[in-house]
Amino acid sequence: MPEKQVIGEPIVINGRRLSLSRAIRAGDFVFLTGQVPMRDGAVMTSGTIEDQTRAVLDEITATLALAGCSRDDVVKAMVWLVDRADFPGFNAVYGEYFPNDPPTRSAVVSDLLVDVKVEVEVIAHKPVARP
Repeated sequence: MPEKQVIGEPIVINGRRLSLSRAIRAGDFVFLTGQVPMRDGAVMTSGTIEDQTRAVLDEITATLALAGCSRDDVVKAMVWLVDRADFPGFNAVYGEYFPNDPPTRSAVVSDLLVDVKVEVEVIAHKPVARP
């Protein structure tokens, strides 16, 4: 297996291919790009923090599956919220997706480059099968 493997198809939004990879496997680790809420290939600019968080975590789950991983393999999550007041709603949904032995996590309040409420990036650890 190559030392660096691109996971998944390129990300295309509004007909434009983004200059980033969906995920990269490097050895036993899988690094996912920051995920914003998406539905049907479009950025989800409306909806509650709970709706947007579910959309983000559903996309993360799908990308992890492309890498042969699951949410149970996630060891680190980084979270960006636009509004501090959204943290309780975000955290409630996040807890549904990571109910047992959740990964380590950092969360900050920050302006985002797209008009959404949340972005999440994760790192998973899944040892590569070796002969």
